[in-house]
Amino acid sequence: MIIPVQQINRLLLLACAPFLGALVWLLAQQAHIELPALIRPSAQAATAAAGPLLAGAQTTAAKLDLAQADAAQIKSTIEQYYEVYAKSAAQMNAMLSAATAQAARPGLIYDSRITARLGQPLRQASSGNIDLKLFALSDTHYNGYALKVNLKNDKAVKLVLGKDKLGSSETTLEASSRYGAIAAINAGGFADDNRGRRYPMDTTVIGSKYVNGFFPTNNDTVFIGLDQKLRLIGGKFSSQSELDKLQPLMGSTFVPTLLQSGAKAAIPARWQTSPVRAARTIVGNYKNDQLLFIVTDGRDESGNSGATLAELQDRLQALGVRDAYNLDGGGSSTLVFNGTVINHPSDGRLRPLATHLLFFK
Repeated sequence: MIIPVQQINRLLLLACAPFLGALVWLLAQQAHIELPALIRPSAQAATAAAGPLLAGAQTTAAKLDLAQADAAQIKSTIEQYYEVYAKSAAQMNAMLSAATAQAARPGLIYDSRITARLGQPLRQASSGNIDLKLFALSDTHYNGYALKVNLKNDKAVKLVLGKDKLGSSETTLEASSRYGAIAAINAGGFADDNRGRRYPMDTTVIGSKYVNGFFPTNNDTVFIGLDQKLRLIGGKFSSQSELDKLQPLMGSTFVPTLLQSGAKAAIPARWQTSPVRAARTIVGNYKNDQLLFIVTDGRDESGNSGATLAELQDRLQALGVRDAYNLDGGGSSTLVFNGTVINHPSDGRLRPLATHLLFFK
């Protein structure tokens, strides 16, 4: 069935009528709907909202400025204190240097006085280990040499056996060359066996050890050596424990004692005449513990040339020596300095010996 167009139009009007009526009513009432708008704060509101943040930032900035000012003040104070400290340290160092120099002055004066008595040195050598000065000696009846030795540590001195073996021997020059010593002196006496082996006389100490045991004093023999502090020690000992109290580092034996605390010791009658004169080797010390070795020349073993022990006692006292002992002499007397034999051995040649005292730079 065909529906006429007019009927369709009426139907649509009837269907839309309610909506059209509502629209007309709304227009008549001028009603409107406002959608929510995006709210933008005003400048004043923004300022008010940001106030606490700005105030916090300003406070922080003020604190930073104050901290910077404090840091600058602290830096300035530290620099001032450092400047004062530097000046004080410099003054203290200057005072310490002056005090050290002043404290050393008496020793230097004493050393210059004892050195002046020996004259001008012929040769000298110095290092962190040792100071050595070699002098010529001259007297009416003898000529000789003096070696003043200042030991600074135990690396500067060594007592050695001939060829480093008990029963062997070598000249002082050979021992000096073998070890590379700057100077060398003959040491203690010796005794030969029937096989030609040469042994040190009686008590001998090397490196704090007794080489061939302890021998009590016999026929005025004297132990002569250095203690652990490199001080000269010597004397007669009846037991090893007695010698041990002196803490010997090294030493050998001969005879006799010449000076004790600056006073002359009695010379045994045998050693006054047998021989009367001879080449001699003497060791002594000063009150500052420096050592003095004297080696005198003699033409031969006849006893008609060289020095007497009494003459050497006088010379030692004149030189200000405190304690002194006689080492092996005659053809044994040898003084080596820088690879050269300084004295004139009375044998006309160097004698092989059992012990030698060496000095090192």
